Amino acid sequence: MSKDHIKALIERHLPQAGLIETKIPGVELFHVDAPVPCVPAVYEPTIVAILSGAKEAVLGGERHVYNTSKYLLSPMTMPVEAGAPQASADTPLLGVKIALNSRVMTELTIELESAAGAIGRPEKSAPQGLALASWDRGFTQALLRLLELLDNPVEMAVLGPGRLRELYYAVLQGDAGFAARRAFGVGSEIARTIDYVATRLNAPVTIDEMAAQVGMSRAAFHRRFKQATTMSPIQFVKSMRLNNAAMKIAGGMSVSEAAWDVGYESASQFSREFKRMYGQSPRQWGIETRIPVGLM
Repeated sequence: MSKDHIKALIERHLPQAGLIETKIPGVELFHVDAPVPCVPAVYEPTIVAILSGAKEAVLGGERHVYNTSKYLLSPMTMPVEAGAPQASADTPLLGVKIALNSRVMTELTIELESAAGAIGRPEKSAPQGLALASWDRGFTQALLRLLELLDNPVEMAVLGPGRLRELYYAVLQGDAGFAARRAFGVGSEIARTIDYVATRLNAPVTIDEMAAQVGMSRAAFHRRFKQATTMSPIQFVKSMRLNNAAMKIAGGMSVSEAAWDVGYESASQFSREFKRMYGQSPRQWGIETRIPVGLM
């Protein structure tokens, strides 16, 4: 019944198609009532829980479908293709998106690793770029308790940070816990590199520079990075830039402004690489593509 209560809360606060930012920091509700094909997007560190319908995210050719039985964790910023091809007025896509606070996630992860006696012994495996997890009791109850605050502004202000922390804890203890711990705990070098790159898309960046940020050799960094993201570091940077540009153009920004914003100094190079990745020129993409606000 908890899921039914969560769905009812979303429907009451967002009865029409759209997106709202709640007064709980980082928590958004979305409602989509028409099909949306998978298009380039950038997932920032976030949790996405679906209460009606299904969403898709494609990373490195692997298709991740999440719905009322699986929620999505994106522990790192990832260039993906995402959409909701089956959404309709009869079966709308309803859900909640919760941004991950890196400081709180790191604190919780280190506390858990310390309590378990694992701190100081980082895993050799790289973190996952995306992970799906079952709606277990802990996650479901924590999400319901968080969203119930929407009906009481005083409780929201007082209890909101604690309820968010409770939800993060449930994620760390659930099926996606390993991916979260690898991104926020000991051995989080790749996640830190991705955060570094994501905030510098309009500046030149090299593999040597990325490897130096986390004190790894070029070869070891390249191997670990590809394990985590399915892409080489240079492919990742290019995908991040082009996906961000595609989203900006679909949102109404001019091609030249989008290219400049993501670090391209040559318009012709940008157009060439854009068409190679998406099969259309940036201008044609802007004419034909419209992304519902907040869906991605």
